[in-house]
Amino acid sequence: MDKILEAVVMSSYPNNVKQGLVRRVIEAAKQPMDSEQCWSMLELSTKLYLTGDTKYKREIGKEVLEVYGHYHPEEFEEFFNVRFLLSLLQEGYGPLGKRSHYVLDYIQLGLQFVLESPSANSIFSLLRIEVLRKVCERPSPKQCAKISKLLTQHPQCIPTGKHQLLFCQQLIRCIGQFQCVSEGEEDIMEFLEQVNKVSGLLQKIWRTHTSAILPSLKELFTIISSTEEQEAPSNALASVVQFVPLELMDGVIRNLTNDDSITDVQMMTAIGRMIDWVSWPLGKNIDKWIIALLKGLAAVKKFSILIEVTLSKIEKVFSKLLYPIVREGALSVLQYMLLSFQHSHEAFHLLLPHIPRLVASLKKEDSNSATSSLEQLAELIHCMFFRFSGFPDLYEPVLEAVKALPIPNEDRIKHLLGQNAWTSQKNELACFYPRLASKSETGKIGLINLGNTCYMNSIIQSLFMASDFRHSVLNLTEGNSQPLMTKLQWLFAFLEHSQRPAISPESFLSASWPPWFTPGAQQDCSEYLKYLLDRLHEEEKTGKRIYQKLKESSLVSQAVEHHYLNKTLIEKMFGGKMMTKIRCLKCLNVSSREEAFTDLSLAFPPPDRHMHGGRSVLPVEEIGPQFIEPPENTTQFKGSPWIQRKAHMAGDPAATLMPVETLGFQEPGEATDALGGNAVGVDAAKDPLSSFGERPCAPKDSRSVPDLINYFLSPERLTAENKYHCERCASLQDAEKVAELTEGPHYLILTLLRFSFDPRTMKRKKILDNISIPVVLKLPILVTPEETEEVCRRGKDRAAPGSGFMSVVYDLCSVVVHSGVSSESGHYYCYSRECTDTAPHGQPRGEAPKPASDKQLDFEIQWYLFNDTRVSFSSFESVSNVTSFFPKDTAYVLFYRQRPGRQSCLLQEALAEAGHLHGEPSLHKDLMEAISKDNILYLQEQEKEARNRAAYISALPKSPLWWRDFDRDKDDDSSSGGCSPAAGGGGSSSFHGLVF
Repeated sequence: MDKILEAVVMSSYPNNVKQGLVRRVIEAAKQPMDSEQCWSMLELSTKLYLTGDTKYKREIGKEVLEVYGHYHPEEFEEFFNVRFLLSLLQEGYGPLGKRSHYVLDYIQLGLQFVLESPSANSIFSLLRIEVLRKVCERPSPKQCAKISKLLTQHPQCIPTGKHQLLFCQQLIRCIGQFQCVSEGEEDIMEFLEQVNKVSGLLQKIWRTHTSAILPSLKELFTIISSTEEQEAPSNALASVVQFVPLELMDGVIRNLTNDDSITDVQMMTAIGRMIDWVSWPLGKNIDKWIIALLKGLAAVKKFSILIEVTLSKIEKVFSKLLYPIVREGALSVLQYMLLSFQHSHEAFHLLLPHIPRLVASLKKEDSNSATSSLEQLAELIHCMFFRFSGFPDLYEPVLEAVKALPIPNEDRIKHLLGQNAWTSQKNELACFYPRLASKSETGKIGLINLGNTCYMNSIIQSLFMASDFRHSVLNLTEGNSQPLMTKLQWLFAFLEHSQRPAISPESFLSASWPPWFTPGAQQDCSEYLKYLLDRLHEEEKTGKRIYQKLKESSLVSQAVEHHYLNKTLIEKMFGGKMMTKIRCLKCLNVSSREEAFTDLSLAFPPPDRHMHGGRSVLPVEEIGPQFIEPPENTTQFKGSPWIQRKAHMAGDPAATLMPVETLGFQEPGEATDALGGNAVGVDAAKDPLSSFGERPCAPKDSRSVPDLINYFLSPERLTAENKYHCERCASLQDAEKVAELTEGPHYLILTLLRFSFDPRTMKRKKILDNISIPVVLKLPILVTPEETEEVCRRGKDRAAPGSGFMSVVYDLCSVVVHSGVSSESGHYYCYSRECTDTAPHGQPRGEAPKPASDKQLDFEIQWYLFNDTRVSFSSFESVSNVTSFFPKDTAYVLFYRQRPGRQSCLLQEALAEAGHLHGEPSLHKDLMEAISKDNILYLQEQEKEARNRAAYISALPKSPLWWRDFDRDKDDDSSSGGCSPAAGGGGSSSFHGLVF
């Protein structure tokens, strides 16, 4: 019969046909049959139930097992023996690597048929040991729920004695590791059901064995107070606390708060994690336990813990008021936290930006829960207004939001404030009064994050630290025709002269916002920079020219004057030119096109592209910090690329010898001399900079910025589908394309193309390769015969006739870092330093300005780290090592400043002349008055806060909590950047964010 059943189940008949045949087999099974036939059927049904690859097969196996359990109990009992169950539990069932997940279900199914058998006690004894072993192995939530279901249905299998206590503790540890891996609502509901089954088993045990409760709670506290765990324990632990009898609360809290073995850090960690439990949707009495512990800490005067926890968690608790399922508990905790925090307005002021939005959301919800919560929230807000008066400007939006809600009378307010204060003695809290926020010790000013606007903040700070550009912007006098440039001038002026620790770039954000950007979402800082520079350039082109002083200079020739007056400020500072040449490999005709650029977008070479081999004619190079002084002869020119390098035809074996760093083309059939021997009129050893191409700090196989630039400038073959249409040949031909820089920008912007579109995931993925960044970079610029003659005339140098390359040296100014794995998320910050020329007034104009000291261009020059509102001192070592320590933090946009030299002397002279005439940038009257008024206002605000807070300095050992508004990074992969009511807890529509 087992063969018939197996053939039917495995057949390709429709399920309805199979079902009819199976019914016949099952009916036949109800008749008496020999033991051997029973065993065969039990083995087959076990196999179907445990290893069936469809639900249908498992259902058939279940039905057959149930029939044999009912109608052949003796054979079933003999089959369902202790040895077989031990094998199932310890070794599993099925082939290696594909063990069945239904063993516990199978055992639960079979137990009902052996409960009265002589072997029942042996089975129960085995299961008591095995379930304890299983729990110690930290099974998944699903398997843990199956164990709980088995033990709830068959309590005889629950471990007893000391093993029972150990079982409870290990079960709690399992719950602490539960994680829901899916964000689908059905999966989340299934996860919650599983957690409920496990915690329900603990409740069942505690009801019959109350002695297990306190040891279980001790284990729970050990888990949530641990500071060694890499990951925070699961919020599912909240489901355990809800079943602890409330009459035990006072004793438990008293023991915890008076236990000297528990450190402040452990207690702070534990209460912080308990507060996170307010987001657990199935918890009951969680708020009562949290409030009881907070009161217990106040009773033993643990004020430092209470302050730290309140300031770090109150916004998260507040955000949970958006969710009806946890609103009641969250509101209870919020009320106690605010009403007890009476020594400072700090906690209440953290909530001020979020209150109007929450009130609007609750009004829109229009439910009984929302209405009740609104009334309680309004009462709470008026208590805070009463306690912390003197902030009319701050409170006005909140007052407007709650004006239609009931206002409590003064007696009610005093009653609420009186019964919840931590202490009635003000002097006990004196040492915890926060000090005032002050300007960074660096003297620099931060930018407030307006909700995932770190991409803009990092770009603005990089532009601000480009001193030549900053001075030019601040010197602008006619801004009416350039509204965006005027706003940038105001922003730069406030960054230069404000007394505030950080300022808001809101006005500039609204003016420079690309129309396709999504508000509140993370954006690509490179895309924003390109848009900003283009806007500023186009705006100036239609307005008045800003470098009028160049006209007045008699030292500038008419041709040069025309050249520079036709340039915008953006072109002067960031504009370079590039020549793209395409040569037909058949007729050798060359077509060329020159185009302007404000940044170079550098792609990453393929992994198999070797970047360090061979020697090029003039590769891009790093220069060590020891080579500070510009060499006397910086205008060594390399010969024409048409003569220097010959392009190999496809398939030519010699092509593999061409170094990647080579620029320009090579003629067919001619290999590059590895020592540069066929360069015309050039001796590489005579170029003081050409030999300094070593990268001593970079790993052997690592990439560097020069590698990426050389790859960008290396020749590209156009063949097959990419053939070039040659006008002379009038047909598609194999060709070679090369880009050559013909004019180096004053500020060179390099964008590392780290983001690429992945068609599999339909998302932009990020290249996390570490790129070594040189502090000094040498760039090859192609010069014309006329420029060669001019440079030689001014520098009294001799150069080879014809066009060639010259080296232009650049110093690193800023590095914008992206932290994260996607362009749509993560966080931006930047490292910057001041790169300026300090040439003496009496220096001859024919000579390139020299740096004031080696230190200015060395690694030792002061770097700053700009991270939204936070500004701190940094170093080039930090810039270089950031990706090593934080793999997701990678350099993205680089700013280099051209070192004074022959090629840039015309612009340098113009900038220097403007600097001599004006000295420090002079701001126009309106701007100076605005800054002065804002500084006075800020001082008045500080004075008012000083009076209200008694100007005490906090004694907390950790970082200053009164800077929390400034320190908080408001960019997050899953939220709106901290400006929504759900800040810190995921978006308001995210159920997954609520629970986990």
